[in-house]
Amino acid sequence: MLFAATKSSGSPLIIIIYVIVFGGLYFFYLRPRSRKQKAARQQTRQVEIGDKARTIGGMIGTVVRRTEEAVTLRTESGHEIEFIPSAIAGKHVPPSSDDDAESDHEENSTEGDEK
Repeated sequence: MLFAATKSSGSPLIIIIYVIVFGGLYFFYLRPRSRKQKAARQQTRQVEIGDKARTIGGMIGTVVRRTEEAVTLRTESGHEIEFIPSAIAGKHVPPSSDDDAESDHEENSTEGDEK
């Protein structure tokens, strides 16, 4: 009897408000975000023959063959390894260490001369 007395008539309105808020959150935030992530994932996994590619496991090699079922990479040691296309993380772009190495070398060489 106590529970029946405390029940208000506004509860269906609250449920409708929650449904509208979560529906708006889904359509305006979650759905566009997942589409953008899917497009970015597809773009990074598009590698062509001759490109250097990186797998999700960290292996790096040159693409020598590409089919719908497999991507074949040739490693620096000459081994050819087949991967499923979803295992390709994207193109491998080595960091440009020329500028960093020169500036580090210059800094290190001047430090010892001051003594």
